[in-house]
Amino acid sequence: MRIGFVGLGTMGAAAALNLIKGGHELAVCDLDPERAKEHLALGATWADTPAEAAKDAAIVFTMVFGPKQIEQVVRGPNGLLSAMGAGQVWVDMTTNQPTLARALGSELAANGVQPVDAPVTGAVDGARNWNKTQFAGGDEDTIERIRPVMELMGPMHYMGPSGSGSITKLASNQLWAIHATAMGEALVMAVKSGVDLSRAWEALKIGASESWCMHHDAPSVFAGHYDPSFTLDLCQKDLGLIVEACDDAGTPAPATRLVCAQFEEARKTYGGDKGELHVVRLEEDAAGVSLRLDGDWVPHWEK
Repeated sequence: MRIGFVGLGTMGAAAALNLIKGGHELAVCDLDPERAKEHLALGATWADTPAEAAKDAAIVFTMVFGPKQIEQVVRGPNGLLSAMGAGQVWVDMTTNQPTLARALGSELAANGVQPVDAPVTGAVDGARNWNKTQFAGGDEDTIERIRPVMELMGPMHYMGPSGSGSITKLASNQLWAIHATAMGEALVMAVKSGVDLSRAWEALKIGASESWCMHHDAPSVFAGHYDPSFTLDLCQKDLGLIVEACDDAGTPAPATRLVCAQFEEARKTYGGDKGELHVVRLEEDAAGVSLRLDGDWVPHWEK
């Protein structure tokens, strides 16, 4: 199958490689041609514009920074709206505003395109290891038809009509941000109260306190790099979308708003280009506690 892929960032690059390894013919497009080197070496072709990537493609995948960028990819000069038509499927894996996801999908649907919003989770190691979870919204028959292709990148969950995938991804990120902040507070409290850090971590990975964050992300804190594969700028972009979704739904979400403020404080303190788990360092520094722990903490993006 010929596939267009727009956006070769950390997650997109890995996802596109899995599609190539799955036997598909890809045309790849990104603002930085250097990101496509490995894809081109494996047989992909380069597209200068999203429209060129979409030419003759059965499916076009997009995964870019956020709403502003995906709007440009679709509506901008040489965007998908100028090139896609009947019989093609657009799958957007961008973390996006649900209202914008629906609007862009409707505009492409007017050209006969089947739109699917399918943002992803699972971090870089998930994307590289064929285990990038996708939350898909749109026409169920279309999604089931392309499921074999999507599952080359990882598990895919059908969430409902257009926009449902985007909402689910925001809810997923909402919980992650709360968990990451809570993880820092709990570990710092335990260590400052005299509990050995390694024992505290083992205990908090089981029972009522167990979370993906405690298993997957705590080692980035122990190593002291706080996971630079996803920055505080990206966290605040996502949290802004999450708060907006809460406002649209009319939900108070007090914990989410407090966590958003905490991430913003971390961004101001350490810089927006620093790793996402600096929200934990904020708690360490305030309490005068270090969560460094000796160990062979292989960064997850290298696994």
